Amino acid sequence: MAGVLSIRRDLVDAIVEHARKDHPDEACGVIAGPEGSDRPERFVPMLNAARSPTFYEFDSMDLLRLYREMDDNDEEPVVIYHSHTATEAYPSRTDIAYANEPGAHYVLVSTRDDDTHEFRSFRIVDGVVTEEEVQVTDGE
Repeated sequence: MAGVLSIRRDLVDAIVEHARKDHPDEACGVIAGPEGSDRPERFVPMLNAARSPTFYEFDSMDLLRLYREMDDNDEEPVVIYHSHTATEAYPSRTDIAYANEPGAHYVLVSTRDDDTHEFRSFRIVDGVVTEEEVQVTDGE
């Protein structure tokens, strides 16, 4: 295990809820946090522009707006999340190819089972995937 993603329970719930809501399409979004803090704080659900059950793509205008917002707030994308609707929560070849934030935690949620979900976090740097521990915290 490389690192640890420490994330509040309400943010985990929000990600899972978004993933369930968009099922059978993949859901995606970002959790922004103060630059350099590694603290996910602001939940930003995004639209899957691909509207696909096997692929996600941020809308380029949405993404541009989000990055401007984060710049203004001295934030960075701490978590980049998306869901897999039929497969395990592990980055696909496409996910790995599109991963261009080496500092971010890539969170995957699998909604293939109705009653349970997988919630896993990875670092993806230069095509190398490293799973990390997820610590869920209550509140601050």
